Amino acid sequence: MLETEALRKVFKKQVAVDDVNLYLKQGESVGLLGPNGAGKSTFISMIATLTKPTSGIVTWNGKNVIKNPNIIRPTLGMVPQEIALYKELSAYENVKFFGKIYRLHGKKLEQRVQEVIELVGLKDRQKELVNNYSGGMQRRINIAVALLHEPEIIIMDEPTVGIDPQSRNYILEMVKKLNEEKGMTVLYTSHYMEEVERLCDRIYIMDHGKVIATGTKDELTGILSSEETINLELEQQSKVFEEALREQSTVLKVTEWEKGLRLIVPKNSRELAGIFHLAEQYQAAITSVNIQVPSLEDVFLHLTGRRLRD
Repeated sequence: MLETEALRKVFKKQVAVDDVNLYLKQGESVGLLGPNGAGKSTFISMIATLTKPTSGIVTWNGKNVIKNPNIIRPTLGMVPQEIALYKELSAYENVKFFGKIYRLHGKKLEQRVQEVIELVGLKDRQKELVNNYSGGMQRRINIAVALLHEPEIIIMDEPTVGIDPQSRNYILEMVKKLNEEKGMTVLYTSHYMEEVERLCDRIYIMDHGKVIATGTKDELTGILSSEETINLELEQQSKVFEEALREQSTVLKVTEWEKGLRLIVPKNSRELAGIFHLAEQYQAAITSVNIQVPSLEDVFLHLTGRRLRD
C-alpha cells in the first residue's frame, strides 16, 4: 500500500533521515519508535508530501508520490505533533472550516463534522472555544480534523505528547478502534514504548536517522532471547558498585534507572550470587531484585547503548 525506498533527507550537512526503507500493508498498524531527534517527524513529513526528500522513493499503491503528490493527498489523514487549530474558534467551527478545505459541503459536511466530533468524545463541548480546551482535548480535535474526509491511511506524529493520562488513554483506545474495527491503516510515531506495544502490529526502531531494527514485538525482543534483565533497587546509587558490575564478564549491559541499576545478563547465568557478593563488598544496599524477560526498552538499549528517552 505504502512503501519507501532509501528515503533520505539532508539539511545542509546534517543527515536527518538516512536511507530508510519502510512498508505498510492495508489495514496494518505500524509503529515508528525512537527518541526525540531520531528523524521520525522528518520522515513522515516526506511521506505526507510536506517535505521533499533529498533522494529516495515513496510509492502509494505502486505509484510514485514524489513525482505526483496528489496521488496520496486525498487518501491521507495527517495528525501533526503541534496543535494545528484556530484557538479563537470553537471546536465545531474548526472542524467545519477544515471540512470545507477537504471540499465537503452541505449535509455531507455537517454529517461528517458531527461524526468525528462524537468519535473523539467532545460532542457536548463542541461549541466551546478551542482556547479553553485542555491540551488533551485540543489533540482530540486535531485528530477529528484528520479523519473528516474518511482517509484510507492516517499518520499520527506523537499525538499524546504532554497530555493528561485520561486523554492519552482515550486517544490510544480510539486509534486501536479505528484500526481494528474500521480497518484504517495507521502509521504511529512515538517515543513511548508502551504505546507502540499496545497499538502496533509491526514496529520500526529508528535512531540518528536510521532504522536500526524492525519486526513484531516478539521478533524484536527475540534479539535478546538468550538474555534476561535484572532490575536492582538500591537504597542509593553507588558508582563504585556500578563500575564493579561493568567489569564482570557475564554482565553484558549496566544502566542506571530511577531506583537503582538495570543489568542484562545471559539467561540462566546464575549471576545473582556474584551480584550480592559485590554489593556487600562495596556496601551497596540492595532493597529488591526483579528478573524479567527482555522488553523493547532493553532491545533499544542493546542496539544503541542508551535508553529510549535519554
